[in-house]
Amino acid sequence: MGLAVGIEREWSGHASGPDARFAGARTFLLLGLLGGLAGHLSQRGDPLAGAALLLGGAALAIAAFLAAARRPREDAIDGTTEAAALAVLGLGFVAGLGELRLPAATGAVIVLALREKSTIQGFVHRLGEVELRAAFQFAVLALVLLPILPEGPYGPLGGIRPRELWLVVLLVSGLNFAGYLARRAIGETHGTAVAGILGGLISSTAVALSFSRQSQDRDRAGAPLALGVLGACTLLLPRLLVLSLTLRPALAGELLPFFLPPLLVGAGLLGAGFLRARGAADGAIAPASRSPLRLGSAILLALGFQAVLMAMVWVQQSLGRIGVLASSALLGLTDMDALTLSMTRLASDPMHLRTAATAMAIGVVANTILKLSVVLVLGRGGFRWRAGLALLALLLASGVGLWLGVSRA
Repeated sequence: MGLAVGIEREWSGHASGPDARFAGARTFLLLGLLGGLAGHLSQRGDPLAGAALLLGGAALAIAAFLAAARRPREDAIDGTTEAAALAVLGLGFVAGLGELRLPAATGAVIVLALREKSTIQGFVHRLGEVELRAAFQFAVLALVLLPILPEGPYGPLGGIRPRELWLVVLLVSGLNFAGYLARRAIGETHGTAVAGILGGLISSTAVALSFSRQSQDRDRAGAPLALGVLGACTLLLPRLLVLSLTLRPALAGELLPFFLPPLLVGAGLLGAGFLRARGAADGAIAPASRSPLRLGSAILLALGFQAVLMAMVWVQQSLGRIGVLASSALLGLTDMDALTLSMTRLASDPMHLRTAATAMAIGVVANTILKLSVVLVLGRGGFRWRAGLALLALLLASGVGLWLGVSRA
């Protein structure tokens, strides 16, 4: 890894010229070996010799930085190379102790970060106050509040689990933030279809409602609007799979037969639509949001999830499997995320794994019926029949997936 870092430093020009730093490929190679010898000696029962080698390499890097800092040029103070040298020493030491995976992976990340300097700096310069504030807020929510919350449960009907509820808030707000950053990176002028697909990261139902209303005033934008609705509805399926995989991996595997037919149909229609509409996309209209995290809506979703969860426990105790499936159809009309989160809890019992997957598939069918109704009632012109036919195809494919999943042995 030391050699790899050194090659990058020389290739990028940091080890040559009037402003060259102290180390190139050979020096970094020796620093890695120095750290490895230090770790090996410490492992063999001679920690003083190992510490001496580490301190010697660290002193070399520090002396090089101090020498560079005395240069008259204002941009001479750049400790990246010296910090990389200290990191290589540390990685070599860990490898010398016998742990090889960590230094190998970390070294690869270091080389990539050094190589992508301009990309990282360009990304930082594009960040605004809103993004930074949201990122710091999310860090506090995840790293400070989550660990101190109790696990529970407290109360009847499965109880309230504060830490699990807050994890729901983090998952939803994280998805919201990811969708916001994606829209910022691509821009709001790259096509209505792309805006709709990215809006599907947050709510495919909201995209269907918004684009249906826009079709009333934008007759010529019917094709990209319909493509955006199709993309948002198709993206719903992998979004639910990722959420299930995060919370209950076994449930994600059980969902594949249910979701595979509509996912293939949606992806095929989406690809064909993009090929047909290439170069004719209209300006994108991305829904504005005061906070990229949308923390208030995430908390409301978590509270709704808790209420739904307790209601599902009551329905299961009262009516059994039939009650769970019936309630999933009603919940799927309004909130697939809440249904998914409640089903991940139900799937904690392996006996209910198939029931949870079937309930989610029924929810997807009900949700598609709702969006199809919205498109047919509110949509106008070419958007109505394009989006209607696409959603009808998704609905039929979802029905096929439901049949395949239920009929499995």
